[in-house]
Amino acid sequence: MTTERLRLGLLALTQLIVALDYNIVYVALPDIGKALRFSPQSAQWVVSAYSVGLGGLLLFGGRAVDRLGPRRMFVTGLALYGVASLAGGLAPGSGLLIAARAVQGAGGALLTPATLTLIYRGFAEGPARNRALGAWGMAGSAGLAAGSLLGGVLTNYLGWEWVFFVNVPLALGCALAAPALLPADPDRTSGGFDLPGAVLATAGSALLVLGLVIGPDAGWLSAGSIGALAAGIVLLALLLVVEARTRDPLIPLRLARSRNLATTMIVIALFQGTLGGGYYVLTSYLQPVLGYSSLEAGLTFLPLTLVCMFAAVKLTPALLGRWGIRTTLAAAMSATGAGIAVMVAGATPGGGFWTLLPGSVVWGLGGGIAFVALFASAGSGIAPEEQGVASGIASSAKEIGGALGLAVFVALTTGSPHLLGGLHIAGWTAAALTVAGGLIALVLKTTGQASQTSTMEGVGK
Repeated sequence: MTTERLRLGLLALTQLIVALDYNIVYVALPDIGKALRFSPQSAQWVVSAYSVGLGGLLLFGGRAVDRLGPRRMFVTGLALYGVASLAGGLAPGSGLLIAARAVQGAGGALLTPATLTLIYRGFAEGPARNRALGAWGMAGSAGLAAGSLLGGVLTNYLGWEWVFFVNVPLALGCALAAPALLPADPDRTSGGFDLPGAVLATAGSALLVLGLVIGPDAGWLSAGSIGALAAGIVLLALLLVVEARTRDPLIPLRLARSRNLATTMIVIALFQGTLGGGYYVLTSYLQPVLGYSSLEAGLTFLPLTLVCMFAAVKLTPALLGRWGIRTTLAAAMSATGAGIAVMVAGATPGGGFWTLLPGSVVWGLGGGIAFVALFASAGSGIAPEEQGVASGIASSAKEIGGALGLAVFVALTTGSPHLLGGLHIAGWTAAALTVAGGLIALVLKTTGQASQTSTMEGVGK
């Protein structure tokens, strides 16, 4: 096996770890809530604390990758992730578990842009990068599949603590393999680090996500929710002012103003928000409504994620090569929305695995293609020295969208007098928003237009 394939395998495995943790926690939430005495509303903090840490530090992490090197940040992120996973499994109470999840998010904020940058720099834009992103996306889908099933098995037979312990040897193994398989970091780039921008971006993003996750628990009109949202918006607005006047900004504003990257940010926020909403609806239907065990719920998720794996690695590279990013993404988002709608239609009082299966298959096909196409779009036409911050911008939009989506869908569900009725409202809303994301994707330039624009910008520098 060539070094290039081993390198891609390592990068794909790290994506599997992150995805594994995302879904494995969802399945274990009921047991975690009972063991550590979370209320039904506050149990979402096990998910949301990770989103606060990750969403708050992604912009910083992206620039750190560009400035300090992707391999160095890759290893650092894995170390944080592994240590926090161990602390989460050992947590004796809810406070320490939430803190450990936030540190996991900080590790992910370094790991995600580092992994994507290593793919963007290591594989030329076009078929080679599409194949690499397909393998990376397949690993993410595999993580979701393994998380659903493994979460049920571990929670049933060993206890909820093991949904965190399982990350420790995986993270350690990847960190030890990185120096041998990943290229050495280039010399550190010249210029400052823009500390004011880093502080504003981190605080603003973290407060915005915090306000979104406080809302369903404390109330949208509570001082905590409104205060955090208002402070986050003010700090992010101030960030734009500071970045416009900074010689070497944390976020080059011309990137944020780029039509392709700005459109990708909107679509990826919708995709992640409705993905989280869809998983919340499905989990809440299977366990509280139908009374499925964590293992049975995990098995029900399996067709969705296996189809998603197949679509990511087998269908997406060919579709991107034939249709381009814009058409592929628009079609995939529309198919994802249709799949969520079919799944919601199958969530009936007497339903179960078989009534959910058709929607799961369609959702998996669309979602597997859309996920890879979104990150292909995020890296398209971006200079190598700015791939880290571009992936950080796109990933920040993804995490903020996920936090907003979860908050909205929890509110829609719990605001209904009947749980199943609330789940239907949330599910139909998620389906409609996903299709809307497909329409927004049509604003993207074609691949050829994007490449030409990038070339012209490079000549003008």
